[in-house]
Amino acid sequence: MSDVAAPLARYAAYRRVGDFIFLSGVIAVDPAQKKIVRGFDDIPDEIADQIGRTGEFSSDMKQGPILAQSWYVLNAIKHTVESAGGQMSDVFKLVQYFKNLDHFPYFSRVRHTFFPEQSPASTVVEVSGMMPSDDILIEVEATAYLPQHS
Repeated sequence: MSDVAAPLARYAAYRRVGDFIFLSGVIAVDPAQKKIVRGFDDIPDEIADQIGRTGEFSSDMKQGPILAQSWYVLNAIKHTVESAGGQMSDVFKLVQYFKNLDHFPYFSRVRHTFFPEQSPASTVVEVSGMMPSDDILIEVEATAYLPQHS
């Protein structure tokens, strides 16, 4: 899967405006492979174990999709910010769109692994649906402060 959060249509994955990097909303889809992350089987095994795979079928089927999508989205944001020359600590604002706000605690647990020191300012919104499929549970957009060197 690609490291940078590639857009699904004709828009930029991110734009630099002065010292700021604005990322488009990121979902758990690899457009090159036309693959949606639907659970633990769609992410690396060591990551699945780290973020909460239990090996219990019913628990993993219930929590796996949001945990795996949360990791995939935040990892794509990390790689996109890094491709612009920054790091996750440069991200100061996240907007998180959920199909179900009950998923927020699972996302929050995964988010902490990407922002162990200080969490970014956040907005959390519940929406009725996301593209391209009902399998998408979360979309996250990020803003980073990344001063240009003269």
